[in-house]
Amino acid sequence: MVWGLARRMSPTRADAEDAVQEVFLDLWAHGHRYDPGRASPELFVAVVARRRLIDRRRRAQRRPATEPIDGGEVLEVAGHDGGVETAAEAALAARAMEELRPEQREVLRLAVAEGLTHEEIAGKTGMPLGTVKAHARRGLLRIRRLLLGETEDDGVEEDAR
Repeated sequence: MVWGLARRMSPTRADAEDAVQEVFLDLWAHGHRYDPGRASPELFVAVVARRRLIDRRRRAQRRPATEPIDGGEVLEVAGHDGGVETAAEAALAARAMEELRPEQREVLRLAVAEGLTHEEIAGKTGMPLGTVKAHARRGLLRIRRLLLGETEDDGVEEDAR
């Protein structure tokens, strides 16, 4: 029954298999919620499975699909012919990235090129979550200043905090 629900509500077979495992783990961990006076075991499992599958679908709809890109590729701007202006902007952005501290550069590379969240970056790099967020923010602010041609004295001091 759970497999049938999962296959109908999941886009792929692999996603359905993951969903079934998630449902049974949830049932195992929270089986004490079952009350035989309210419903049959089959109905309880079906309700838990349906709720879990709906949650998975909503989560998938909120997170856009991403594909990692090669670090050396220059992305084409949509609606742009990819001319000299785009190449110049890409070179300027690459130079600005090179001006960052290595930690900031790595955090921004993981966030932009691989589409990782702050939590995922913290797990991958071993940095505390707050440090990852600080590196991302300070790196973006520094890139912005560099791209706008501002000097360090024009804006907020990067390491003043």
